[in-house]
Amino acid sequence: MTTLIEFRGVGKTFGGVTALDGVDLSIEAGEIYAVIGHSGAGKSTLVRLMNALERATSGNVLVDGTDITNLPERRLRQVRLGIGMVFQQFNLLRSRTVFGNVAYPLKVAGWTKADREKRVTELLNFVGITDRAWHYPDQLSGGQKQRVGIARALATNPKILLADESTSALDPETTGEVLRLLQRVNQEFGVTIVVITHEMEVVREIADRVAVLQDGRVIEHGPVREVFAAPREQTTKRFVETVLRARPEPGDLERIRQRHPGRLVTARISDDRRIGAVLSEAQSRYDVRFEVVHGGVKELGSTSFGSLTLELVGEDASVDKLIADLRAATDVEELA
Repeated sequence: MTTLIEFRGVGKTFGGVTALDGVDLSIEAGEIYAVIGHSGAGKSTLVRLMNALERATSGNVLVDGTDITNLPERRLRQVRLGIGMVFQQFNLLRSRTVFGNVAYPLKVAGWTKADREKRVTELLNFVGITDRAWHYPDQLSGGQKQRVGIARALATNPKILLADESTSALDPETTGEVLRLLQRVNQEFGVTIVVITHEMEVVREIADRVAVLQDGRVIEHGPVREVFAAPREQTTKRFVETVLRARPEPGDLERIRQRHPGRLVTARISDDRRIGAVLSEAQSRYDVRFEVVHGGVKELGSTSFGSLTLELVGEDASVDKLIADLRAATDVEELA
């Protein structure tokens, strides 16, 4: 595949504050790449470096083969024509209609009136908001505003779409609709999408690969299915658990213990067959009875992932042997 965006040892400081520190990453053409991290991790700085709204203090940023790190502003304007951006707070022009908002970047780029009208009509139809063409932003719902934002970002046929916390201001149902629209943008137009988010559910829903940012550094990255199935870093594990709700909360655990006095373990599911083979012999081989008391399994493409909290009932030595064999198959935590 062709590398479309590449960071080589990129650092960024503001005064004495380090926002990014030695970041290396590459984003391939045609993929949906997610960058996740808590507030202050450096996500917004990272995305602003991709279209040179900020300049790297050290290292190099390459976009479509061009090193934009020290590119003159005149040349940068040309690069930015190939990059669309969708914002958390929509950033629509309140004084312009939906049609006018989508047409604005085309007018700036020097398109003729006829070509602008044709392109805007196509885009409003694509995002499903043709019936709101002459409404103003204040007359739209959050989801409708974001659809306008996506249409505007696509106006000049960019190769890259940067979505900076683009669903954070939306309710769960509307978030799902916007994420499905972004998937269509990627699949039908071949646009490479970079999603900046603090929500692991967004990553699970649409991303091909993910980088986890902490204190300005990339601490983990890879295909989403691999990161979800076997996160290495504690920060990543906590993000994944927000989707899986892997470990019972203290209040839940107390209620579970009242009903299930046996030994409790939480097992990570990354391959149902391995853990399933061990549990299928719990009674016959280990003389241990088990019951699932918390958790669940989700699908990500062809991969199953999740966690199960199990009550294990039997002699301590037999339970110990079962736990040891489970640990040989997956990550297991015994709950104190």
